[in-house]
Amino acid sequence: MDALCAFQLTQAVKAAIELDLFTCIGAGAVTAASIAERIGASERGTRILCDYLTVRGFLTKADGRYGCSPTAAVFLDRRSPSCVGSIARFLADDRIIERYRDLAGAVRKGGTVAASTVRPNDPVWVEFARSMAPFLGMVAGLLAPIVATPGRPQKVLDIAAGHGLFGLRVAQANPAATVYAVDWADVLKVAEENAASLGVADRYHTIPGSAFDVELGSGYDLVLVPNFLHHFDPPANIKLLTKLRRAMTTGGTVAIVEFVPDEDRVSPPIPASFSLQMLGATEGGEAYTFSDLDGMLAAAGFSNRRAQPLGPTPQTLVLASA
Repeated sequence: MDALCAFQLTQAVKAAIELDLFTCIGAGAVTAASIAERIGASERGTRILCDYLTVRGFLTKADGRYGCSPTAAVFLDRRSPSCVGSIARFLADDRIIERYRDLAGAVRKGGTVAASTVRPNDPVWVEFARSMAPFLGMVAGLLAPIVATPGRPQKVLDIAAGHGLFGLRVAQANPAATVYAVDWADVLKVAEENAASLGVADRYHTIPGSAFDVELGSGYDLVLVPNFLHHFDPPANIKLLTKLRRAMTTGGTVAIVEFVPDEDRVSPPIPASFSLQMLGATEGGEAYTFSDLDGMLAAAGFSNRRAQPLGPTPQTLVLASA
């Protein structure tokens, strides 16, 4: 019963973020009446939503007074520098949820029965670039010190750049780095906005189009492939990785960021569950194990293949040399 009603949790958290409920509670509105007044909602509706979120662990309640759980306080209170509430606009977007209405059909087919999320110029990726930036910016911040080479010129290629933060964090970490970002033209506008706000626009260049089709240039010391390979099947990924290697300097580094489950494919929970998300959204993608990625990189001609977790996030960095 809990599993079949799980959609209610999605909508409850999305509603609370939309109403700015966590921020209001964190700012001192702690009773149903005061919260309702602050968010402009009915007291009854507010009480029921707050009680539900208490049951689900997002809030606390004692003597009729609500509080944010430690997790909600850090990640869902808009005043927190670590707030990632905007991810609800993408992850719980109707265009995303719609792709899972016929999951049984996707299981029968072995891929999405809806329109694939990797269609050219799909506007959902503009929403992705704006909404997912706070969460993925944390991941990018963990990656940059590992792959940047401060003080040495570094030509960087950022594949499916989206918000651009993976390449931009490298540019911040290495003032001698120049970044070339590949994505759809409308998405790259978001990346350019971020480059300007971070003060690195003069070292940030864009290449509009599909990474599979556009001319990438050459001489790259570092190629970033963040959260992209999971959209495609292994043959497509090998084709792309081979193209990337040919655009790199000898000894250059490719840095892949992915949800990487253990070899049993059922742990850890978040990376292992990600394959189902790809089943409903793509034609042939999934969350690949390290041995899967290692095999693709080997087939594309990369050496020195290794992995390291990007804790405390659920993502893994896979590195290899051209």
